[in-house]
Amino acid sequence: MLAGALATLTEQGIAKTSARSIAAAAGVNQALVFYHFGTVDELLAAACRHGAEQRLATYRERLDRVRSLGELLAVARELNASERAGGHVAVLGQLLAGGQTQPRLATATAAGLTLWTEEIERVLGRVLAGTPLAEFVDVTGLAKAASAAFVGLELYEGVDPDGAGQALAALDQLAALAAALEGLGPVAQRAVRSRLRRAGGNRPHP
Repeated sequence: MLAGALATLTEQGIAKTSARSIAAAAGVNQALVFYHFGTVDELLAAACRHGAEQRLATYRERLDRVRSLGELLAVARELNASERAGGHVAVLGQLLAGGQTQPRLATATAAGLTLWTEEIERVLGRVLAGTPLAEFVDVTGLAKAASAAFVGLELYEGVDPDGAGQALAALDQLAALAAALEGLGPVAQRAVRSRLRRAGGNRPHP
């Protein structure tokens, strides 16, 4: 039924997603939807988390090998192409649309996105450790910003592929800048840190 719910969202959109349409896609009696999940919203919530967990598991080994922001962006590009080709971007769009008016669906969608955000935070923490930026970057906030940016880019690409490509290229430029800072010698790195501190760049402590 979880797969049936995601397939129905992809093929018919949230407006036509019902216990009947999900049951038909899953090949089961629609009474089972209510028996196992209580409501269609609860089934969609479970499907959202299930889908996110499955897709994240596909990329976890690749993310474990990331050692730079450039590599992280390369993985993000692969993920973007794969998610779009697999129809997952369409599902995300439907979940985000439904979440605007259905609080339980919004909570479930956010929970699925949080799985990705936490993984990105883990990678960023490892990549930035020991670099001049580590002292000045709120890794948790940056991970959330990155997650939100790529959600937006995946949806944006559907209406303006060239614009999305430009945005990704800009992120590549930022990664190159971070790599250049990391490649500076110890004296230059201390100078960069000093300049950032004077500019008020220290991240706030909780």
